[in-house]
Amino acid sequence: MKKVLLSITALALASGMPLAAQTPHFGLGVIVGTPTGALNSTSYPDGSAETYNTGFGAQFTMSWPVDRNLALRLNVSGITFDGTGSAPHTYNWNVQDSVFSLGGEAELFLADGNAERHLGTYLIGGVHSDFERFSASDYDPTYFAATTVNKTRFAATVGLGHTFRSYGRYHWTLEAAYHKTLTGTDSNDLAGVGFPASDYLKFYAGFAF
Repeated sequence: MKKVLLSITALALASGMPLAAQTPHFGLGVIVGTPTGALNSTSYPDGSAETYNTGFGAQFTMSWPVDRNLALRLNVSGITFDGTGSAPHTYNWNVQDSVFSLGGEAELFLADGNAERHLGTYLIGGVHSDFERFSASDYDPTYFAATTVNKTRFAATVGLGHTFRSYGRYHWTLEAAYHKTLTGTDSNDLAGVGFPASDYLKFYAGFAF
């Protein structure tokens, strides 16, 4: 993990140097994630299954305009999905997937959009490093370390956003994106904890300034 963090830091510094003269735009808001694919529901050969519910979290961005239509941004977000595990002839248990994501993205502003002012409709695309914690517990809402597994995986996002014109410095922003896990998508089970790909639809509401 240390090598991954150093690589991401070096990449962020290298990409940020030529943009240092630009004035960045910041974004802050809440995210809601709707699980898809294996994160929505996974069945294992032994007959057990795990399902995850809608997740909630927060997102922070720093966006540097390259020209009128293009901006590069750093995206830092965190989201947690709670769910239920089950198996034949036994009781259910709690499962949880917490995802801390650090990524680099591009924003392509369309039509009359303006990257320099961060206004209008824009496309989003980028890659992320996801630092995840899968946990499980019996009945108790506390997730014990004994049943916790950490995973580092790479992911990609693609989506659409819009920042609305408003009076003053702050502008309301809405985004919808798809988050796709690219690596480590095995579904092996360890101590009742599954590792499904963390694929989900992400909806963001916040403000840019």
